[in-house]
Amino acid sequence: MRIPLDYYRILGLPLAASEEQLRQAYSDRIVQLPRREYSQAAISSRKQIIETAYVVLSNPKERSSYDQLYLSHAYDPDGTATATVTAGNRTETSHDLDSQGLSIDVPQQELVGALLILQELGEYEQVLKLGKTYLANHNGVASAKIGNYPIEEDFLESSEHPDIVLTVALACLELGREQWQQGYYENAAVSLESGLEMLVSEGIFTSVQAEIQADLYKLRPYRILELLQLSLDKTVERRQGLELLQSILEDRGGIDGTLNDQSGLSIDDFLRFIQQIRHYLTVTEQHKLFEAESKRPSAVATYLAVYALIARGFAQRQPALIRQARQMLLHLGKRQDVHLEQSLCALLLGQTEEATRVLEMSQEYEALAFIREKSQDSPDLLPGLCLYGEQWLQNEVFPHFRDLSRQPAALKDYFANPQVQAYLEALPTDAETTNEWGFINRQPVNAPPANHRQPNTPGVSRPNQAKMPDLDLPETPNHKRPEYSQVPLPRTNTPPAPAMASRTPTPEIPVASFTSPDRTNNTTGHHLNGKSAAPHSTPKRRRRKPTNQPINREHRLDNNRDRRPRQRRPVSTLDRKTRLVWTVFASLAGILVFWLIISTTFGWLKDIFAPSPGLPENPLAIKLNQPPIKIPDANSELMPPDGPLTDATAEEVIRTWLSTKALALGPNHDVNSLNNILTGASLSQWRLVAQQDKLDNRYRKYDHSIKIEFVSKNDLDPNRAAVLATVKEATQFYENGLKKKSSNESLRVRYDLIRRDGMWRIQSMYVVNQITMNF
Repeated sequence: MRIPLDYYRILGLPLAASEEQLRQAYSDRIVQLPRREYSQAAISSRKQIIETAYVVLSNPKERSSYDQLYLSHAYDPDGTATATVTAGNRTETSHDLDSQGLSIDVPQQELVGALLILQELGEYEQVLKLGKTYLANHNGVASAKIGNYPIEEDFLESSEHPDIVLTVALACLELGREQWQQGYYENAAVSLESGLEMLVSEGIFTSVQAEIQADLYKLRPYRILELLQLSLDKTVERRQGLELLQSILEDRGGIDGTLNDQSGLSIDDFLRFIQQIRHYLTVTEQHKLFEAESKRPSAVATYLAVYALIARGFAQRQPALIRQARQMLLHLGKRQDVHLEQSLCALLLGQTEEATRVLEMSQEYEALAFIREKSQDSPDLLPGLCLYGEQWLQNEVFPHFRDLSRQPAALKDYFANPQVQAYLEALPTDAETTNEWGFINRQPVNAPPANHRQPNTPGVSRPNQAKMPDLDLPETPNHKRPEYSQVPLPRTNTPPAPAMASRTPTPEIPVASFTSPDRTNNTTGHHLNGKSAAPHSTPKRRRRKPTNQPINREHRLDNNRDRRPRQRRPVSTLDRKTRLVWTVFASLAGILVFWLIISTTFGWLKDIFAPSPGLPENPLAIKLNQPPIKIPDANSELMPPDGPLTDATAEEVIRTWLSTKALALGPNHDVNSLNNILTGASLSQWRLVAQQDKLDNRYRKYDHSIKIEFVSKNDLDPNRAAVLATVKEATQFYENGLKKKSSNESLRVRYDLIRRDGMWRIQSMYVVNQITMNF
């Protein structure tokens, strides 16, 4: 079989390579071995081809003839001229040179060696072409001989077959990785799946199968993005992308699942990934996807499904979908403040009084301020709510859907639709829906108020939602599946005429970053829609609270005694609580008095039987205006300690050095301070570093922590010692006043100390080992 190789490419040499380069290249190629999965026969075949190339090129006469043939092919690649030079008289070898194609002819048993060399040269497509041709022919021969006893030739073919399959599969793996790096994710997946299918069908090399499968798992998010970005008419490809997305969700156990899908994405990374693909999904696709995911259950998916239902219901004039979104919000309202969304749903369902009532429970102070500002000339908040609803749909809901991003949102057109009007007329009245909302959204009276959010652009409400609601949701494993059938059906009043006002445009906001699956942000108090996380009951809600009591409770009470006991019951309860409080205070006062009596008695007995010693006859000569020891000046230079070297002294020496280093390499470049702690070669080296940083207008800031491991004293010379310490050094590098980079290193450093003039100084130092993290 002819292989497109020449001897120079086999050895990795240029045409003008010297004999020394030839020997070195041959030695390197022989020592370099392929993967451990290859058989000894495959390794020997590769070695034989390399040795043949070396023998030809190491013989001056044969190399001269080969060079002439090589050059003749370079100037006449089509072979139109007559080749007058042959590759020597090496007719005994099977590696005859193809004079027209600069290829070599290899026997069947050495094909795997030639394919190995082609793969090492990065010729993956050539490997696939030759290898698949061989495998196709081999499988045809094998199928034609079923039922015959294998002869020796068949045995040789079958023995080399696994190596060729492995080579082709590895070529698929490397080609797929190359295409992955180039951004052709689907092509990469086709290459990887081809190699994996080949190994699985043969049932060999499970380790390589696992390696290819791992790459396919990691490639899935890239494939999903590439497929979903295609135009909407590419239905087959987009359906494949949705199926891949569904497979990832199944492996993870949902959007906020904690299972391992082997993609390498953490929970936060996967939430950012979901945020990214939303812009490539239509409203119908998101509705179907997130509604199914919300039944796992998943609070994240439930909130995304609410947005999809509202967007689709408004855009396609299907109020039933908005009603379904409202029912989902009823269950989300048990955990966080979603009153603003509930109010907007009520507005879109024509329930204006209910929308106004629920809006007053919201903790969205910025949105409420905008609505009140736009409703100043109205007896209620309906005009501002209508204007806010249009802006909310246009700027915060529609941009996250591929087919709605350019669609206008007009409440007037929505309510003018006959289908919408017919549906809204069949809904219950506001009075009947009040109990439903109040019962589901009842909040604890003692819930602390949420932190106020800082206002953003005036006139534009809730800009954080324009990014997509922040999916900072609570953990959902115990979240029970909503039972929407248990919620009473609402009805409507006459659809309101939306107040038309000038719309304030909202700037386009980039994709939001997901932080964590926790619902509440501890620093801002925002929940997943950027709203405060802990709503509390308002006085108006407390006034409505008696209407939420079950009706049948009153029928079980005696009509003649119903009112009087309920008037006396709070009084008796208050008396019991007052007596309990006074009892607790009296008990605490009695305990305090008893403790004072015991402590006073004990002190008196102690003074009698064990009197405290008096003051000495000669008191210490200490003055209040003079410290007992000399306090060093704050601007004085750092000096190393003196005296014998102990662990504490060694630690002080190292700390002095690190502080001096921070001064010398810091913004003030105090180079002379190095003289107080360093000596010898270390002093010269660090002075040079500090001076160079000063000339280049660079400086550093350090944060150190040290731990002394041991101190080694020199028995022959008491003035010398060695210290081994672990130093954690965080460094920030500045150039021209701007921060360039930072690093965090953990070092084990040996310091050689010498005592001069009674002071310990560092003569030399070197790093034993080092772990560095650069940022």
